[in-house]
Amino acid sequence: MGEEVIDYTQNMLRASKILAAISAEDQVPFPRVKSASVDYLALIDRRMLERECLAHALNVYRLGMKVMTFADLTALQEAQGDAGMPRAILFNAGNASLENSRLKTEMRELVAATTPTPVVVVSENQNLSDVLNAIALGVQGYIPSSVGIGVCVQAIGLAMAGGKFVPASSVMHMRALLGVNSTVSTKSRFTERQSAVAEALRRGMANKDIALELDLSESTVKVHIRNIMKKLGATNRTEVACKIGGVGDGDRPT
Repeated sequence: MGEEVIDYTQNMLRASKILAAISAEDQVPFPRVKSASVDYLALIDRRMLERECLAHALNVYRLGMKVMTFADLTALQEAQGDAGMPRAILFNAGNASLENSRLKTEMRELVAATTPTPVVVVSENQNLSDVLNAIALGVQGYIPSSVGIGVCVQAIGLAMAGGKFVPASSVMHMRALLGVNSTVSTKSRFTERQSAVAEALRRGMANKDIALELDLSESTVKVHIRNIMKKLGATNRTEVACKIGGVGDGDRPT
């Protein structure tokens, strides 16, 4: 049992270092809000190890604001006297389902107590019903834990700009339920190299990893991504993944 705990801790710390090492080419400028005396993102997670690892990765990613961690809403409210309201709240639900009444109540109370600050949920659970229920409770984004730190940061930025973020897998599931064919033929629209880059985007890979896999420079990968987005009429990487269709190995619903 002790060895399993040690292995788990080492894996989590190793994961945080890997996430933190991702290049900053996908960073987005966050809108500035003057509602807080301290410019910060509030990360709420009852599990200390996961909370600290994610906070470390976000801090190294250079968000442009401090990441402050809290175990729950009460701890966040106690800190607001000195820090003020955060610019955004990232709530880590772990692998719990919104069928859990306690989690649903906790999320509802968090949204109600912190409005208009956007709340974004990160979860291991990608069931469509959980995503829709979370959005119905008033959260501005639902991030599956299968995505990279860059996508997580973009989702937070989108929520702060007033948008809503949902995983591409959930959008595809919804379109399938409605009988809508959303796939785009990459062979007819893209060159061979663009098709390879588009497939990598569908799998949620970062530019650095795409360049390594396809033996390209990161600048060339960026050019291909811009051309792919232009051809698809997409405005971000998630929209590209949605439009080319399918769910990657690391983005399958559970």
